Amino acid sequence: MPLRFLDLFAGAGGLSEGFIQAGFEPIAHVEMNSAAAFTLKTRMAYHFLRKSGDLSLYGDYLLQKIDRSQFYSKIPNNILESVVNSEISDETLQGIFESIDRQLGNKQLDLIIGGPPCQAYSIAGRVRSPTGMLGDKRNYLFLYYAEFLKRYGPKYFVFENVTGLLSAKDSDGTKYLDKMRFVFKQYGYETRFEVLHAEEYGVPQQRTRIILVGKKTKNDVDYPMPSKFDVQRTAWQFLQDFPSLRAGSGDPWSCKLRDDKSGLLQDEQIRDDSLPVTHFWSRPQIEQDLEIYRIVVDIWDTLGERVRYGDLPAFLRTHKNITGFEDRFKVVAKHAPSHTVVAHIARDGHYYIHPEKKQNRSLTPREAARIQTFPDNYHFESMLGTPSRTPAYRQIGNAVPVMLARKIAERLKELW
Repeated sequence: MPLRFLDLFAGAGGLSEGFIQAGFEPIAHVEMNSAAAFTLKTRMAYHFLRKSGDLSLYGDYLLQKIDRSQFYSKIPNNILESVVNSEISDETLQGIFESIDRQLGNKQLDLIIGGPPCQAYSIAGRVRSPTGMLGDKRNYLFLYYAEFLKRYGPKYFVFENVTGLLSAKDSDGTKYLDKMRFVFKQYGYETRFEVLHAEEYGVPQQRTRIILVGKKTKNDVDYPMPSKFDVQRTAWQFLQDFPSLRAGSGDPWSCKLRDDKSGLLQDEQIRDDSLPVTHFWSRPQIEQDLEIYRIVVDIWDTLGERVRYGDLPAFLRTHKNITGFEDRFKVVAKHAPSHTVVAHIARDGHYYIHPEKKQNRSLTPREAARIQTFPDNYHFESMLGTPSRTPAYRQIGNAVPVMLARKIAERLKELW
């Protein structure tokens, strides 16, 4: 019998997808962002159709033979209603419980996963905030997390967040991480956390996260530490089968991939040649930015050095604050793991320049999704039901890498 889980603060579902790939069964997802909630609904519809053995309806949607409303109309209501599009607050908590209860029925919930928004704990967020994020309500979302533990009493929970949580403190000087663990203990959960580096577990990206695991026990917790890879994977291993593309070109609904002779992408459940590949279209760029891209890629290729903003020719610099934009333009490493993909990619692509000089552009949403190890058949929704780069980039940048989530889930099953 599959182990059932609830995903809180689910985002686009990177953490959830990894647990599904490991054989866990999702009961419900709770997410406040409407575009991300649509993404989750579409993904739950995909998994429902996959289990039924017929993905032709999903294929019709991606081929634009039907629109999103028509697609959803053919999916059972309980599948779509398993995604609760709501902020978690005092006012909404009871209604969210009731929605989850309907999905759960008389079944036991085995696991809760998810992590509250990271801005309140991140070092960058605290630096930008005039108050250092003190008093921000997002600091205390873990208290709601604890309420779900109290109500459903799962055997385990998996709580993910940024490493800034290690140092973030409340106004009384107490670390939020210590407060969390104290509250979780009050509800019967012993906890243990580790700082995991995604690139050590097969993800082609340098991404560091705290993964805190709790177990309903009075004993010590065995941590589901995944096995490390001997050799780190490179960004190019996950990008090399995409066709060449220039800035401002591509197709949001369709992409014809090149051969993947290594078989790596199929083996890792990323490439799926039976369905269309969406979101492979690049941002248009002004000529000035394209000239900067050519310079920074050329220097990276020849010298292996990053270009500081102040070192660019004066006629290419548009910002007076040179030091504040020192690391503004950055090439994705070709023969090493990429630097971290974050939600800022939704604002511009300067920090994620494609490693091939001849392409002279920033990464497409699909390429960013590859670096986050999302399957190619994972479709990122917008509010309007047509692909949109900005919400897709934001959802992808905020996600947990699917492969890292799967490695944790597989190890957790072994400990169950």
